[in-house]
Amino acid sequence: MKIKTTRNINGMATVDYFERKLDDKRRLTIPSELRAEFASGVVVTRGFKDYLHLYPKSVWDEEVEPLLKGNILDEQTADLNVQFRTGKVEGAIDDKQGRFSLEKHLLDYAGIKRDVIAIRVGNYWRLQSK
Repeated sequence: MKIKTTRNINGMATVDYFERKLDDKRRLTIPSELRAEFASGVVVTRGFKDYLHLYPKSVWDEEVEPLLKGNILDEQTADLNVQFRTGKVEGAIDDKQGRFSLEKHLLDYAGIKRDVIAIRVGNYWRLQSK
């Protein structure tokens, strides 16, 4: 298990990278330093390539969802809706261990078997195979 922290402009430590192994039930454990970020829940979608996007539910609701409600006749908006809504899963992390389950179809899409790399990309995370 690797976790990489950096310091923001206020000198506060932030986690922007971690590695984990999925357990036998396809659960991913969020580092304790990040659990408050996902207190609202998690949203997992397919990424643009062979990876997944992991959003805090609050970020999905406040930032992504409004963008997906653009002009319904715009092909780019329609394509983004298909990309992000196909197989989208919402859930919560458990309070004790900070885990949530990843659906098999999403893991298959990203080619993730057991080892996962998570990289912060602004307000969301990219999950990919190690």
